[in-house]
Amino acid sequence: MSKINSLDISVVIPLFNEEESLQELADWIAQVMQSNNYTYEVLFIDDGSTDTSWSIVERIGNLNPHMKGMKFRRNYGKSGALQVGFQATLGKVVITMDADLQDSPDEIPELFNLITQEGFDLISGWKKERFDPITKTIPTKLFNWATRKLSGIELNDFNCGLKAYRGTVVRSIEVYGEMHRYIPVIAKRSGFTKIGEKVVKHYPRKYGVTKFGLERFINGFLDLLSITFVTKYSKKPMHFFGLIGTMMFFVGFSIAGYLGIQKAVYLMNNEPLRLVTDSPVFYMALVLMILGTQMFLAGFLGEIISRSSADRNKYQIESETNLD
Repeated sequence: MSKINSLDISVVIPLFNEEESLQELADWIAQVMQSNNYTYEVLFIDDGSTDTSWSIVERIGNLNPHMKGMKFRRNYGKSGALQVGFQATLGKVVITMDADLQDSPDEIPELFNLITQEGFDLISGWKKERFDPITKTIPTKLFNWATRKLSGIELNDFNCGLKAYRGTVVRSIEVYGEMHRYIPVIAKRSGFTKIGEKVVKHYPRKYGVTKFGLERFINGFLDLLSITFVTKYSKKPMHFFGLIGTMMFFVGFSIAGYLGIQKAVYLMNNEPLRLVTDSPVFYMALVLMILGTQMFLAGFLGEIISRSSADRNKYQIESETNLD
């Protein structure tokens, strides 16, 4: 029997300097798992903590064989911690939560049922009632609105750390950079389209301070544009750059052609007309043709790189059968 899917639940918890909350969180999770008779594992991913978090994770692992940890040599970010945790999971359902006790392990049974009984690929938590300062809640609302519009996924809280996944989802996607905010978008682009949402309880921070600043919202928006473009055009860059480049060149060439024809007509009728190069429209047309050519070449080079990529024919296969 394969070790994958041998457990009911894998819980992945990325952490950075959360020494005060770890033991309380571990005890809370263990109580929920035992009361529901789940087979489980908990993976604490220490993202280069500089406090005593890792020694506490080691102690937790010594006391509870279902709990284990991995420690990075330095801080790589939440996406890196999730990616490493995802690849190490063995559960049929994978649940992620933050280590600061603002996510409730009591949500685990209902999240598990939504995946196993309702057939969802991914359930994202929605902290409908938040205990965050206004400097965080207003940018969060704007961020979620922009993500809904660009991705077409109707979620109210993309960045909620409390999520549940079918095990095959997390083992089929790649999370890097700051893309942890867009895991639902990445999952959808990989063919996992049954994505739902559940209102979850949000607790005020009990210990320490938040590890994220306002710059995350600027980075988040740039990452959204990046993931939207990469997932849509990574295998067909010519469709994007080539189309825009061709249109720009055509408009510029048409303007230049009109100016040239106009000049010829005036010359044939012996009418005075200033030089074509004296018109600012001529330079606009010239810029459009140059940019159009560059965009077309960018698409052409992107197409060559894409066709040379090692994963150019890498596709997600949901199931197979004997076709002999």
